[in-house]
Amino acid sequence: MATRTLPLVLSLALLLAGCGRPSAGIGGASATGGGDRMVLRLGNGSEPEDLDPQIITGITEHRIVSALFEGLATPDPVDLSPLPGLAESWDIADEGRTYTFHLRDGIRWSDGVPITAQTFISSYRRMLNPAFAAQYANFLYDYVVNAKEYYEGTVTDFSQVGFRAIDDRTLEVRLKFPVPYLLNIISGHYAWSVVPVHVIESFGGLDRQSTEWTRPGNLVSSGAFILKEWLHDQRIVVERNPMYWDAANVRLDAIEFHAISDDAAEERLFRTGQLDMTYTLPLSKIDVYRTEYPDQFQNSPYLGLYYYVMNIARPPLDDPRVRRALALAIDREAIVENITRAGQSPAYAVSYPGTAGYTPRARLSGTIEEARRLLEQAGYPGGRGMPPIELLYNTSEAHRSIAEAIQAMWRTNLGVDLRLANQEWAVYLDMTEQKNFQLARAGWIADYVHPNSLLEIWEGRNGNNHTNWANPEFDQLYQEALATPSEERRYEVYQRMDEILVEDLPLIPIYHYTRVYAMSPRVRGVSTNLLDNHPYKYIWLADE
Repeated sequence: MATRTLPLVLSLALLLAGCGRPSAGIGGASATGGGDRMVLRLGNGSEPEDLDPQIITGITEHRIVSALFEGLATPDPVDLSPLPGLAESWDIADEGRTYTFHLRDGIRWSDGVPITAQTFISSYRRMLNPAFAAQYANFLYDYVVNAKEYYEGTVTDFSQVGFRAIDDRTLEVRLKFPVPYLLNIISGHYAWSVVPVHVIESFGGLDRQSTEWTRPGNLVSSGAFILKEWLHDQRIVVERNPMYWDAANVRLDAIEFHAISDDAAEERLFRTGQLDMTYTLPLSKIDVYRTEYPDQFQNSPYLGLYYYVMNIARPPLDDPRVRRALALAIDREAIVENITRAGQSPAYAVSYPGTAGYTPRARLSGTIEEARRLLEQAGYPGGRGMPPIELLYNTSEAHRSIAEAIQAMWRTNLGVDLRLANQEWAVYLDMTEQKNFQLARAGWIADYVHPNSLLEIWEGRNGNNHTNWANPEFDQLYQEALATPSEERRYEVYQRMDEILVEDLPLIPIYHYTRVYAMSPRVRGVSTNLLDNHPYKYIWLADE
């Protein structure tokens, strides 16, 4: 365990704490939002990168896209178990290798065009087109027969891939091996969503990203809402979709997603009744809400990891001794106790303890003295001769505060100079995806409740692995785990995968998330779950 740097970190925390408190009028916007309309107003962090479900990767985007698009299955709002979505039912045969989905009768896009089994197949073909370069293509090609071969070009006839339209309402999916959590992936992740191919084709074709098809007036929906307005860096408005198969049970008339990257400004909007729910809370307000406004303070486990990702192609991070020294010189307990202060747990491995019964045995351990020795062995005694390291992070009070604390820890403990580089969300995403960084703040929230969701992204060819790190043993174990029928055996494979990550350290785990935000008591139908996934069709607002 790293030597504690408590006095410095505690001083930073006290500076952040402040003494302001919410006004007595706190509690969110009116239930109707004016007139007779029921409008939910949400803080949503930064401006979304895009609204195409086949290219987005962030939580900011997911929150909006989940209102616009629905897949074959949808998550239960309480326990996230898969419920029928656009498919009214499914059958599983061939010892778990064949899924047959039965689509609802008469389902349509918001422009009235029918959604058929062939629409799904065309959507999946786009997802697997290597020219399209979907970062989540592995969500299909890891599991579906010949999908990886098609993606890599060794199979050129898409009819050989394991998707078949038996008729307009019947879709067959053939898997390479049984995947007990497949329905959780399908219900929880947009990679399996259906997209309006007929619209996308008219805006530049299926192999291009970020075209105009996702703009108001162009985008058509399969989900409970349609896109009405997109004012960049301000808000996105969606309204109830009258063509949605379950429109009669959708109670909200509209949702406003407000792009607010300033946590303090967002909290002020909530406090003055202009938002019903925040994206987060300023660090200085967490204790105030916890103690004085417990009916509005939301704090629950959140299946994810906060970490620093290292581009190991950039010196000196190409040296594993440097990576380990940096990882050991972080006092994680001080960060969660004195900065984040919302029940987060220090992370010494990648996997989230207790996920579906799995807890990693691997643990990052060592002393500051060991970290100093490693740095000396790498040729940087006391940090001398080591060039500054630049940390890229996206705009956030918490990210900045954590970075400043780690900056001080590395300077004090190792003599390392950490330079901070702040970018807005879209620029940050582009830089990390292009691997145009040295060290970057990152976070990963599981896409489904299974340990595979936090381990799969470190496979060498995964589109979300931005480290330039690839370990042949890890990649082999990943494929072995996928094909292993026994969950017990699969978990043992995961143990070695976690161990490799702790040994090689292409990332520095810092803490495991909790979800912390403010929500008006008027908001109903929101249940706590590990993915903070709250389908909007179950939410409504009550007048007080």
